[in-house]
Parts: sequence; C-alpha cells; structure tokens
Amino acid sequence: MPELSHRRRLLVLAICCMSLLIVSLDNTVLNVALPAMQRELHADTAGLQWAIDAYTLVLASLLMLAGSTADRIGRKRVFMAGLAVFTLGSLLCSLAPDLQSLVAFRAVQAVGGSMLNPVAMSIITNTFTDPRERARAIGVWGAVVGISMAAGPLVGGLLVESVGWRSIFWVNLPVGLAALLLTLRFVPESRAPKARRPDPLGQLMVVALFGSLTYAIIEAPTAGPATAVPFAAVAFAALLGLLVYEPRRAEPLIDLRFFRSAPFSGATVIAVGAFAALGGFLFLSTLYLQNVRGLSALHAGLWMLPMAVPTFLCAPLAGRLVAARGPRLPLLVAGCAMTASGVLFAAFEAETSNVTLFLGYVLFGVGFGCVNAPVTDTAVSGMPRAQAGVAAAVASTSRQLGQTLGVAVVGAVLAAGVGSSSYRDVFVAAARPGWWILAGCGLAVLVLGVLTTGPWARRTAERAAERLRPAEVREAAGAGSSS
Repeated sequence: MPELSHRRRLLVLAICCMSLLIVSLDNTVLNVALPAMQRELHADTAGLQWAIDAYTLVLASLLMLAGSTADRIGRKRVFMAGLAVFTLGSLLCSLAPDLQSLVAFRAVQAVGGSMLNPVAMSIITNTFTDPRERARAIGVWGAVVGISMAAGPLVGGLLVESVGWRSIFWVNLPVGLAALLLTLRFVPESRAPKARRPDPLGQLMVVALFGSLTYAIIEAPTAGPATAVPFAAVAFAALLGLLVYEPRRAEPLIDLRFFRSAPFSGATVIAVGAFAALGGFLFLSTLYLQNVRGLSALHAGLWMLPMAVPTFLCAPLAGRLVAARGPRLPLLVAGCAMTASGVLFAAFEAETSNVTLFLGYVLFGVGFGCVNAPVTDTAVSGMPRAQAGVAAAVASTSRQLGQTLGVAVVGAVLAAGVGSSSYRDVFVAAARPGWWILAGCGLAVLVLGVLTTGPWARRTAERAAERLRPAEVREAAGAGSSS
C-alpha cells in the first residue's frame, strides 16, 4: 500500500467509520422498532427473534471468511462489495411485504455487513502504520460503536414514531452510497503478503453449527422437541466435525491451538456471554417498555438512554484501564455490574418501579461499557503479529454469536412463559427466567475475568504463542539464544 498523507489517512478512517456506524446502528435501531413491526407484520415472539438473529447469525458465520477473502483478493474490492450488498439489503428490508421476506432480506444485509467491519479494521491497520497513530485510529473506531449504542434507541424512536419502522432502513441508503463512492475514489487497494487458503468444508460446518443451534433454540417453544432435536443433533455433529477436521489442516478456518491460551479462551467465552446479555437485555426491555408500559417508540428510546450513555462513557475509560493496569479490573467491574443488573430485574422486579428500572439500566450500561476493550486486548495479547488478525476475527465472531444466542435463548424462555396470554398480563413473571439467564452471563464474565487474567493464564498464552509461531521463526530464535 502506498504511503498516504495525514489528511488522506484521516479520510480513509472516516470512510471506514461510516461503514461501522450503519452496521452498528442497524441493530440498536431495529430493537426499538420491534413492537411496530410485530403489529404490522403480525409476528409472534419467534418471528421477532428471527428478524434480529437472521442478521447476527449470518454475520457470525461469515466474518472469518470475509476477512480471509479480503486478504486474498483485495480489501478495497471486498469492502466495496460489502457496502453495495448491505445498501441493497437495506433497501429490500424497507420494502419487505411480510415477515418471511424481512428475515430473508436481513440475511442479505448481513452478507454485506460481514464484508465491512473486519475488512475495514484491516484497512485501518494497514493505513496507520505508526503504532501511536494506529492506537488513536482504533480508539476513534471504538468510539463509533459507543455513539451507535447511545444514539440508536433515540434515532430509532424518532424514525418509528414520525415516519414508520421501514424508515430505519432508509438511513443506510445515503450513508452506504456515499461510503461506496468515497471508497472508490480515496481508499487504496491492499492485500496480505501471504493470504490464507480457503477452507470451504470448515466454513460449511460453521454455518451448520450456528444455524442449526439457533433454529433449535428459537423454534423449540412452538414447534416442540420433534422439530428442535434433529437440528440440535446437526449442530452437535458439526461441532464434532470441526474438532476433528480443523486440526488436520495446515491453514484451518479456526486454528484450535488458539484455545490453548487461557486469556484467549476466556476472552472468547466472555464475548459470547456479554453480548448474549446485550441481545437478551435489548429484546426484553424493548418489548416491556412498549407492549407492557404502552410507551411510544420515542419514549422507549429515551428510556434506553440510561443504559446507552454509560456504555458510551465507560468504553474509553475501560480502554485506559486496560492500557494502565491490564484487563482484570474492567472485567471485574463489568461482571459485577451486569450481574447486579440481572439480579435486580430477576429477584426484585425492577421493571415495576421507575427508580429500580433506571438503576438496572445504568448498571447494565456500566457493565457492558467495560467489556469490549479488555475482550479485544485479551484476545490478541501475546499472539504472534501474523496471527493477531485471525484472533481478532474469532473475537468478533464470538460477539455476534453471543448476541444471536442471547436473543434466541431469552426469547424462547419468554415465549414459553407468555404462551397464549397477552404480554401485559404475564410479561414480568414470564421474563424472570430470562433475567436470571442474563445475571448468569454477568457472573460468567466476573468469574472468567478473575481466572483468565492472572500469572497462570499469561503463561498459557506465552506457550500457545510459541506453538503458533512458524517453525522457521522458532528455529531462528533458538539459534540466536544458543549463540
């Protein structure tokens, strides 16, 4: 990649952040629109789950494939393809005549979205070669996620109330087209010096694992075991296939040796748990505020601000804590705050009082705001530089998988509790098991934050990194030390 001027590098960063903004806003905005979509499309709880999970599921399945493909055929080319497909998917979503079409078009969106975030991060990494500049650029990148979390509920509420739920997809059209034209004009092409070879069988097993597991969870309350069990069996078989097949490949889609590092394994599970809690939290909160309290989409969006604002404010603070003291402290804060929030709803019915509802939202926002920075840092710390991108891709996949499973599990529990009753009559009691699940996710963050950030964990990361280094590098290092 040619050396760019400072102004050109900032422009490339801005273009990449535009793509992140529309992808991040899409999920937070959509949650506020769920009740309006439910009324117009006559959707049940499972239908709403699929409207969210069709996106996050496809995204989780294709993130690693998109990253390796961009390294092989060109990051700019794949990034532009992602912008085009995502924008087209958004247009189709806004025109969806029924729920089934909306779910299908959300999957189209996700195919484009999978080509955006990991590829944009690769473009940023290769554009900002100075470590300090790169750190600041990644800080800006992370702040965009916080902005989308804070602005999403309010923007969604305004659009749904003033124009209608279809307008939440219209926002993506001008931003996507502008980013596409700017990328064509200003972003240089780049490729990896040695790209990883495709792993089609591994990719197929990942899709089978994620898709079958999600389908079994969402459909179990309504379709029953006869439908859910075969899909669960497919998911189990795909998992076994990955465990047997991937270690035998020279360049696997998922290098299972990463998981010999306790910090990496911990970061992966923490990402799944934290984002499962986020997905479930947004799903329950949106349905409660609008379907039980009877608030408008705008007022529901305003009520979500006590969660969104602390997330936005705590994210950069967590980054500074990680840089100064390591990942343990922010993970402990995150685990304690998220657990306390879940317990407040599950044991004390926080929904029934404005004061406890506000406190529960603030606690969750603080906890979730402290998770992202230590997860990213822990996933890649100690890994060889050549493997850091793959490790980060696995962490990103874990986030999307966690959000998918959070909506699937909590939604299934809610659907089973509500049954044929109306939301208003039974919601608080039906949601209680879901809140306990979210409290358990917070507790998992807390426990793993303690176990995977100490001296023992760091030693496992060093041993794993040594195994992951190419043989010739290890031999050169050994020769150097012996001389």
